[in-house]
Amino acid sequence: MGKPTGFMEAGRELPHKRPVAERIKDWKEYYLPMHPDHLKTQAARCMDCGVPFCHQGCPLGNIIPDWNDLVYRDRWKEAIERLHATNNFPEFTGRLCPAPCENSCVLGLDVYSQPVTIKQMEVSIIDRAWNEGWVKPQPAHKKSGKKVAVVGSGPAGLACAQQLARVGHAVTVFERADRIGGLLRYGIPEFKMEKRHINRRMEQMQAEGVEFVTNANIGVTVPIEDLRKNFDAIVLCGGATQARNLDVPGREFKGTYYAMEYLPQSNKVQEGDKVENQIHAKDKHVVILGGGDTGADCISTAIRQGCKSLVSLELLPQPPENRPADNPWPQWARIFRTAPAHDEGGDRLFSVMTKKLIGENGVLKKLQAVKLDWIPQPAGPPKMQEIPGSEFEIPADLVFLAMGFLGPEKNPLFEKLGIELDPRSNVKADANKMTNVPGVFVAGDMTRGQSLIVWAIAEGRKAAQGVDKWLMGETSLEASL
Repeated sequence: MGKPTGFMEAGRELPHKRPVAERIKDWKEYYLPMHPDHLKTQAARCMDCGVPFCHQGCPLGNIIPDWNDLVYRDRWKEAIERLHATNNFPEFTGRLCPAPCENSCVLGLDVYSQPVTIKQMEVSIIDRAWNEGWVKPQPAHKKSGKKVAVVGSGPAGLACAQQLARVGHAVTVFERADRIGGLLRYGIPEFKMEKRHINRRMEQMQAEGVEFVTNANIGVTVPIEDLRKNFDAIVLCGGATQARNLDVPGREFKGTYYAMEYLPQSNKVQEGDKVENQIHAKDKHVVILGGGDTGADCISTAIRQGCKSLVSLELLPQPPENRPADNPWPQWARIFRTAPAHDEGGDRLFSVMTKKLIGENGVLKKLQAVKLDWIPQPAGPPKMQEIPGSEFEIPADLVFLAMGFLGPEKNPLFEKLGIELDPRSNVKADANKMTNVPGVFVAGDMTRGQSLIVWAIAEGRKAAQGVDKWLMGETSLEASL
């Protein structure tokens, strides 16, 4: 423990955001780096608890007190070694993870206390490591002679591939899009994570022996039989990309799109591509259905494109400012949160349900909605009830559906391989992440359902451990799951 009294001497400090008026004119990241002296002070707040509940909150099992102590002592190179021991890509999680570890920090036990800035410490450690040249390829000293195909290049697929390559397997990652990264590349806007972070990890992994193949839709444009014939094991990491639809009258009008139809186009433009018939918000009235991270991404994107107005609608009521009694520490706190996107403009309405989309000549013009009451029940969740006479209309040239995902898309390879699904349409897996088909493994949202980036990386590491053990009879790979 670096400083036993650190948590009593300093409060929680977060990084400054770039001014709204400045950042909405470009697509660069929201946050500014913190000064090393401030980071040292924040690291000193970590109490090195007898029972560090931050470990429980982090699916990767990050050894958080250790690298906080190392930062406090200015031993940054050792800090990145400790961080990389459990997390392949801390620059991804440090930017994109909602930090369940902070919700489990013992400093957050009291409602008046503030947890350690774990997420900021994480991203600061890895950013410095890259700047100092400490992040190097780690190729295997000995090749195993085994070949593994990883299908999907999101965080689960990349973590799995890197782990397997480092123990000597020949790994090929297949991606159906034209660039590597999955939703990291085309679902996460540039202002949340610049894509240079993916590119340099790709370069590291290629130096470690990983081969990347794009425009390869396994089971559609690439026969699954080819993978079965040419590889000793297959790992499915295709994600949970089947979006939740809106079943209301008028859904067919032009102007209603899934968020994942809209956001990838904007990302392609930032990559330098020309997108024909791009969905664009300039001078449009925009409505976003869904109050989560994807909805927030749509907000910032539409504002940067110059929308005329913007309203975000959420079916559920606005959460409380502090933890309710039925949501105690160290659970994830179900409290009201604001993202940087919400600082940039637009209105947020809660307890609202869309009833109808209204259009003219097949083109969307308005959205009709109704306000809701949520009635507490003696047992179970509150009951939704429309408020009589509360119907209202708002102008809507574009409606983006950001209401979550229902599971993996129905890919023909499931049927061709004979893959078993669970009742939620996710791929079944055993404790080693192997499906019912010998030699075919699965990781990430494809088996968990829609989840967090830290879970995806943890799943990828666990699948790599399972693959290595299945191929070699034993494994030296570590995993937190």
